[in-house]
Amino acid sequence: MAENTSARRSQHERTKATTGALVAAARELFISDGFSATAVDEICARAGVTRGAFYHHFSNKEHIFREVYAADQKALALVVRRAFQDQRDPWDGVSAGCRRLLEASLEPSVRQITLVEAPGALGWSAMRDIQAGCKEQMRSGLAIAIEAGCIPDRPLDPATSLLYGGICESALDIARAPDQRAALEDALAELDLVLAGVAHRSAPGCAHTRQGSGVQAR
Repeated sequence: MAENTSARRSQHERTKATTGALVAAARELFISDGFSATAVDEICARAGVTRGAFYHHFSNKEHIFREVYAADQKALALVVRRAFQDQRDPWDGVSAGCRRLLEASLEPSVRQITLVEAPGALGWSAMRDIQAGCKEQMRSGLAIAIEAGCIPDRPLDPATSLLYGGICESALDIARAPDQRAALEDALAELDLVLAGVAHRSAPGCAHTRQGSGVQAR
């Protein structure tokens, strides 16, 4: 029985190593050459894996791109969550997370995979499904800020959709702008005005903090 368990673990580790190598190779090629110009054979060669192994784990090139995109979205969500958690005031945390989400549009990998290639490779419906976790994270941040008394109570679903959707659309504009740095600065300035309007205040911080209210980041 121990031998069977060891064999299953070894097989799992080999599978994880193979898929990891394929996803890493695909990500590099999608960033450097784009989705359309990248062939499955090139991914296999870069990863040192056979075509048979590729198709054992992935049905096609779109499938592996989805895995690349999902991994990048997960990493981006972690960055945004940390930006939120670094602030004592929940609303300042929401603001920091929103700013970090916009700032990520200048990162070459995020720009190429998320903003340039994903709409054509996956389509908006699939992108929305994968982004659901990041959007829900923003909803959670808004809920915490409301519970802490930092912003007025409001319907969370439309507030989240408007805020998250606006940031995503702005990120697309930044990625395609001739001067991306200037476009980011303009977007951040407008974001500050939007957030101030949502909170009904012009200065950071509020009378309540996570420490004082007992509310913790989720």
